[in-house]
Amino acid sequence: MRFSLLFSGLLASAALPVSWFASAANDCGHVTIADMNWNSATFIAHVDQFILQQGYGCDAELVPGDSIPTTTSMIEKSEPDIAPEMWSNTMREALDIGVNEGRLRYAGVTLSDGGEEGFWVPAYLVKQYPELKTLAGIRAKAKLFRHPEDPDRAAMMGCPAGWTCQITTEHLFDALKLADSGFELLDPGSGAGLAASIAKAYERKEPWFGYYWAPTAILGKYEMVKVDFGTGVDVAHYQSCITQADCLNPKPTMYPPSPVDTVVTEKFAQRAPQALAYLSKRSFTNPQMNRMLAWMEENQADGEIAADYFFREHPKLWTQWVSPEAEKRLMEALKAQ
Repeated sequence: MRFSLLFSGLLASAALPVSWFASAANDCGHVTIADMNWNSATFIAHVDQFILQQGYGCDAELVPGDSIPTTTSMIEKSEPDIAPEMWSNTMREALDIGVNEGRLRYAGVTLSDGGEEGFWVPAYLVKQYPELKTLAGIRAKAKLFRHPEDPDRAAMMGCPAGWTCQITTEHLFDALKLADSGFELLDPGSGAGLAASIAKAYERKEPWFGYYWAPTAILGKYEMVKVDFGTGVDVAHYQSCITQADCLNPKPTMYPPSPVDTVVTEKFAQRAPQALAYLSKRSFTNPQMNRMLAWMEENQADGEIAADYFFREHPKLWTQWVSPEAEKRLMEALKAQ
């Protein structure tokens, strides 16, 4: 039977001096962590809860959260204390105001690669045709990507209608003049439809070209290669035009990464410097998170189960984030299960 991390941690902590926990708790106190409603965020929230509670003596509690209400509450009420995965671009203005007013602090970078978007092809296809790593290669091999209904055209899978990425994908499709190479941009109908199209292509080892993003379980399960447009990134044009539905003259640019940060209240940062030091180091690459999300999906795991798996399978990663003293306490807690 699998015991919860927190319960097993209490068993291990019985061997530690009561004075240590009292001292650490006085420094850290009661800590609230936003448990956001998507897999990567809830996984990280459970990782933070266990590390802060068992490694640093915090009284760590998970509370429900989402991007906009959590940001608003942190600015206006200084709670919750920690938002482990904040996609900062969507809330940049509000977050920066909170930081400038001394209410919030960017504690660390949650995803070191940032949120990643792009046009992708399967890795097995690139092994066969290395030139498909570039947009020039995609254009030259357009006939590989056969349209399901029109043999005279090629197909690129786009972003589902109604999603924000539908705007950016359509603008970049036009800016890159992919229609001139015979491509038609297809609507997958839904996020599930888009994911299923990749899975189907992989099962049959067929050509596939289209939009996707990371970190996601799909890119953890299926190895994909992001196509290089050969344009570099024009952040200003991307923000002022590519993301705007009424932009009339889109120009080619790669997708800029979306910053994904850990945000804390300034009150927490001031009272818990050791916990803050941990949060400043805790970071995942997109491939690391992709693999975790794929494992969660394959095992139908929630955030707590995923955290348990992560601590046992990836100690070389998480031990880099904590102090030697905290590492010792965390190892004892894990052994007690």
